[in-house]
Amino acid sequence: VNSTNCGSSERFKTLRSELSSLLKKNEELKKQIRELTLKKQLAERSKEHAEKQFLMLGKQHKAGPFGTVRSLRTNPGVIPDPTINPRLQKILEKVAVNKELIVAVANTNVQDMLEVWFNSIKHVGIPNYLVVALDDDTETFCKTKGVPVYRRNPDEGVDSVAKNGDNHAISGLKFRILREFLQMGYNVLLSDVDIVYLQNPFEHLYRDCDVESMTDGHDNGTAYGYNHVFDEPAMGWARYAHTMRIWVYNSGFFYIRPTFPSIELLDRVAARLAKDRKLWDQAVFNEELFFPSHPGYDGLHASKRTMDFYEFLNSKVLFKSVRKDPNLSKIKPVIVHINYHPDKLSRMKAVVEYYVNGKEDALKNFPDGSDW
Repeated sequence: VNSTNCGSSERFKTLRSELSSLLKKNEELKKQIRELTLKKQLAERSKEHAEKQFLMLGKQHKAGPFGTVRSLRTNPGVIPDPTINPRLQKILEKVAVNKELIVAVANTNVQDMLEVWFNSIKHVGIPNYLVVALDDDTETFCKTKGVPVYRRNPDEGVDSVAKNGDNHAISGLKFRILREFLQMGYNVLLSDVDIVYLQNPFEHLYRDCDVESMTDGHDNGTAYGYNHVFDEPAMGWARYAHTMRIWVYNSGFFYIRPTFPSIELLDRVAARLAKDRKLWDQAVFNEELFFPSHPGYDGLHASKRTMDFYEFLNSKVLFKSVRKDPNLSKIKPVIVHINYHPDKLSRMKAVVEYYVNGKEDALKNFPDGSDW
């Protein structure tokens, strides 16, 4: 009996070890399938975009039958110029995947949030990300944590803001900094550091527009646009005026392609912010992206796409609705951006506890909003 028990125990250990090995191989195969699927999708989209660009930019064509005509949304990319910044080019060659990467701009004031940010990226297994350090302490901190980091060359215009500017001023620097990435032909997913990554965002992008951005909206109407009727009773028969409304794109998380409209957008925003330090970068970003041409102003002809607001989740949607909904609360978003709340670090940690560590009450004690 003892011999039989001993044999059964050994056999059980062997089976458990084999099962563990099979599960590990299964996860590796799943990862390979995801990567191959993404590459296939990228190849198909690139082919489709190239065909549309050829048709639109080549010789002129007659319009097809009703319902078959499609305009060009995917503008052709610029010719990459690696001579713009050879030192950065070497870093990007090592870090970027398929000429894409996540980029965050940070200084020592946001170090705690930065650590939660890059730990979430590491946990998901995203290899292509880079921190642009605005000071020596941030560069050293990233290097000690094994985080890809780039310290810009001295620049009086940037360094003075990085040292003395408030959060809005520092946020505005990214438009100047990103220009080099685009000039060198790289697609950038710009990210603030008050963001927790839960899935790989590159698996959820369309890549068919110059700018693909998350929204500050909280439902289909506010996120994607709606017809708002303005009522002016004094006008009598014409009292109702129809207006188009959409809540702003979030300038703290957007994917931008290396095209001429994209670079012009960065130049426009950076120029206005440099001229008037009181301006809010997110407001300027949206004005330049959405305002049409009119007398005295030439509008920007950049194509744009709004990200799915349940996948790319802002903190208003999370704390006002998702956490309270028994179905929505079970769905893991791609990212959570703590953009609506000032107590960013504590809410970021709570998001990690809820979605990563499975602590069901981690979000419970936070109010929907915050103190004024």
